[in-house]
Formats: sequence, structure tokens, C-alpha cells
Amino acid sequence: MNTSILRPPVALLCLVAACGAQDVAARIDEYIQAHAKVQSFNGSVLVARKGKVVVSKGYGLANVEHDVPNTPRTKFRLGSITKQFTSMAIAQLAVRGKLSLEDTARKYIPDAQESWSRVTLRHLLTHTSGIPSFTSFPDYPQFKIEPAPPLELIARFKNKLLEFEPGEKFKYNNSGYYLLGYIVEKASGQSYESYLKQNIFDPLEMKDTGYDTNSAIIKGRAAGYTLRGGGWVNADYINMEVPGGAGALYSTVEDLHRWDQALYTEKLVPRQMLETIFTPCKGNYAFGWVVNKQLNHRVIRHGGGIEGFNTVIARYPNERVCVIALSNLNSGALDQIGDDLAAIVFGEPYELPRARKEISVNPE
Repeated sequence: MNTSILRPPVALLCLVAACGAQDVAARIDEYIQAHAKVQSFNGSVLVARKGKVVVSKGYGLANVEHDVPNTPRTKFRLGSITKQFTSMAIAQLAVRGKLSLEDTARKYIPDAQESWSRVTLRHLLTHTSGIPSFTSFPDYPQFKIEPAPPLELIARFKNKLLEFEPGEKFKYNNSGYYLLGYIVEKASGQSYESYLKQNIFDPLEMKDTGYDTNSAIIKGRAAGYTLRGGGWVNADYINMEVPGGAGALYSTVEDLHRWDQALYTEKLVPRQMLETIFTPCKGNYAFGWVVNKQLNHRVIRHGGGIEGFNTVIARYPNERVCVIALSNLNSGALDQIGDDLAAIVFGEPYELPRARKEISVNPE
């Protein structure tokens, strides 16, 4: 009896020499088309060098049911890329004297357990607080679809035992950034959404970025999809109140490039605070960014994942290179795609996926 199976995608190692912008653009397009073919990417990509856009293009569909294509202005849920905007809001409020990075979490949630008096905003920003992450709770799949007033959601973790002493080690934590989003509201007297719009998005002319509300009509918003049983299905529902400052924003590749460019300036905070934001602590984590090396290049990056979406932004400040990939199909490893796009720009080796092949085997 013959049995048909699918062989996993095979990677083709590509060795490239440094080449011109047109060649780089062609290689990037070839690379993303290959990922789209094996269903490991569907979305929009922007790659820039020294402020000049090398590639800005959409791939696949923003809405499969209506055959709406992805474009550079398609709006995608960002997932955890949201954290860098939350950290910038906290940094701005610190510069303005509205709060201190050494404030304790208990200052803003007075009825939390006593151990929160040892948790500072700096700990929350760097995932070193020890507070348990609510997205890891067994009942998260149930409560992520329910209404989520901030204090009710915070109540789910404010009296949980700390997993370790604050500052002792790094453990990625969505509770901390949700709490930081709430603290932005308390310190500023504005909603999180309003504060970011007034103090970050509007000044940078990020007109296609905002807080993703389920009920709002948002023109150009992509639908999220998941691969299941070899085909595409609509992503599971999540109430976007739940991720809050940890993951509730949407944006476009073009707007995120504006964000990247602004981070080379003092438009949002003074240089000294920018240096603080990008200084890594435990786990190479800074304030909403991972800071490390890739291909011997210093990289400041963050990825995101939320129902139906995968995202990545990677900044190479020494070379002024920026790589942004936003996908409305949560399959594939966007961190690797981001790394490979940078490799193409730098003229270094990268892997090109090949299409899945169906083969037949004769089981014994």
C-alpha cells in the first residue's frame, strides 16, 4: 500500500556578496515569495537602510474571504511589539516627573500583596519582577475572551506569590507590561490609548497606528489566520482589552519605520533616557527591547505573537538598518525571517525555503 506524506520545507543555503539596492530588493522579494509559497509568511515587509526604504511590499491577502491584498499600509495586530511603546510612555512620564522608575508596583495597586513593595517599575520594564504572567494561567484560554476591566484583570495576579525575588533573574512576563499600561493611565490622567496617540503617534505622524478595539471599524485592518489541518482557518477570538499594554496595538510597516527613525532622535525623550531604554539587563532585555548581536552586528529587536498574527521589528543602529515583518498568518518563525532579511542586506549567508513536496513511501 502506498502512503503519501508531506516532506517538510527544505532550506536552500544562499551565499551572497554585497550588492546594490536593486539586487538586495530582488533577493528580499525572492526570499519572502518563497516563504509565502510554503505558508510560513503572509503579510507585509519593510526593509530600510540609512533612512532609505529598500523594500516596502505586501504579500498574500489581508482578508482571504474578500480577496483583499496586503499592502505596506495594511494594519496588523502587533502583539508584544506593543511593549516598546508602553516602555516609551513610562520613560516619557519619568522624564516629566509624573513617576519614577524606582516607584513600586504597590504605589499604584495599594491592595496588592506586600511583596509588591519590592517590585519597581524598572523590574516590570525588564521582566525581572517575579510576578507571574497571567497568560500562563490555566484558565487564560477562558478569560481571554471575556470583558476585562483593568482592576479585575490585575486582581487575577496581584495576590499570587512572586516566582522569585525582584531583580534576581529574567522571566518574560505579560502581567508586568499590562500593569505598566495601567500605570501610564494613573500617572498621566489619560487613557492608555489617548496618551500614546497624543504623545507618540501624533508627533511621529503614525496615522495608521492605534489601540485595536474589537468593536471599532478600523479601515485597512487585516484579519488573522491560523494553519490547521493543512488549511487556513480564522484565528481564535481574543478580547483586545486583555493584552492591554502588553500587546494590544496595531500598526503598519510604514508607521513602524517612522518609529524606527524617531528613535535616532530626541523627539520623544532626551538622549540620556534613550540610552537607558536600550541598555540591556538580565536576559539581554532592556525596556521593551531585546539587545544582542546577530551576524556580529548589534541588534535591538522584539517580536510579537497574538491570535492570528506574528510580527518582528529589528534595528541595527550601527548600520542604520531596519527590518520589519508583519504577518496575519501565525505560522513560521518571524525571528528567523527577520534575521535572514538582515543577512541579505549585509551580504551574508541566509536560508531560502523550498516548497513542500509530496512523496510516496511503502511501509513495511
